[in-house]
Amino acid sequence: MNIKANPKINDFIHDLLFIDEDKGEIVISLRKLVLELAPDAKEEIKYGGLVFIINDILFCGIFVRKKHISVEFVKGAEMQDPDNFLEGGGKYRRHLKILQYEDIKNKKVEYYIKQSFEL
Repeated sequence: MNIKANPKINDFIHDLLFIDEDKGEIVISLRKLVLELAPDAKEEIKYGGLVFIINDILFCGIFVRKKHISVEFVKGAEMQDPDNFLEGGGKYRRHLKILQYEDIKNKKVEYYIKQSFEL
């Protein structure tokens, strides 16, 4: 796993934990999952959330919304979605809404993250 001491990301997570500890814990778990599955990924703060990049190509992001965490996939429209968990109707992007910690497992987030950097 490639979690590095990036002050901007650390500040982002620290602030989130201060504002909403539950959402902060979800973001920490999602971030860890992405970096375990894609150890070569770089992470940045961009578009108001955490984004993950391999070979200069953004493949997914984690964004905090008012009522949920959104795990967004740049090529989500191309992904296999047998359980119809992906949401969105745009030309390319799709996302998973994470309302509670258990949704990480229940909505098979790992399955979608793996696909997102293999496309």
